[in-house]
Amino acid sequence: MPQNLIEAIVDANRTRKDFVADEVLQMVWDRVYEGKPKPVVGVYRLTMKSNSDNFRASSIRGVMERVKAKGVPVVVYEPTLDAPEFFGSEVTHDLEAFKAGCDVIVANRWSDELADVADKVYTRDLFKRD
Repeated sequence: MPQNLIEAIVDANRTRKDFVADEVLQMVWDRVYEGKPKPVVGVYRLTMKSNSDNFRASSIRGVMERVKAKGVPVVVYEPTLDAPEFFGSEVTHDLEAFKAGCDVIVANRWSDELADVADKVYTRDLFKRD
């Protein structure tokens, strides 16, 4: 494969992570309420694809890093991960506490589990079927 194609893919992936992080942060700033302590971003599931367990290669890591670099804490809901944290972010298995404690929730794939907090969910899964 020609080198410039690989470089283009890497650049496109970086641009996409920047774009998603910027949109999430804009949602955070739009949702900050007067007198509320520091906002929290939640990541609903770490996998990029349905029925996958590949957390380490997930591009959500890059989005998390960008959000945290702006001083916004990130909490991860991942019931299949048996660890207290993921790359420096708290991991929880309590979905209700996760939804209540997050101002914005990033979901790679839509889930009906998020229907009651749909107003604070950021997803690119526009058709809610992927």
